[in-house]
Amino acid sequence: VQLQASGGGLVQAGGSLRLSCAASGRTFSNYAMGWFRQAPGKEREFVASITRSGSTYYADSVKGRFTISRDNAKNTVYLQMNSLKPEDTAVYYCAADDRISRVFCSWNYWGRGTLVTVSS
Repeated sequence: VQLQASGGGLVQAGGSLRLSCAASGRTFSNYAMGWFRQAPGKEREFVASITRSGSTYYADSVKGRFTISRDNAKNTVYLQMNSLKPEDTAVYYCAADDRISRVFCSWNYWGRGTLVTVSS
């Protein structure tokens, strides 16, 4: 499956952004989807994931501020990010796999990242 993330940009602290990740090549509804992020000099970290049936999981650092959702008809997964903080600044990546995990190396399919910059 091929993944293409979009929607990143520059936003002030407290603002919102919505990331999108469009999938193609295979049956989107067969895959769990996830969002990870990587800040400069740091390891890639789990942000949120959603199962095939729609169950969602979040990192503690984004719980209550970010919402992951999927639209199987559009082959797209979204990450709505509200109340953004400077520490949310990172390259955000979407991922797909048969099984859900908080560990980035468990995911087989990755899109190119989209940069989110939150200014203070």
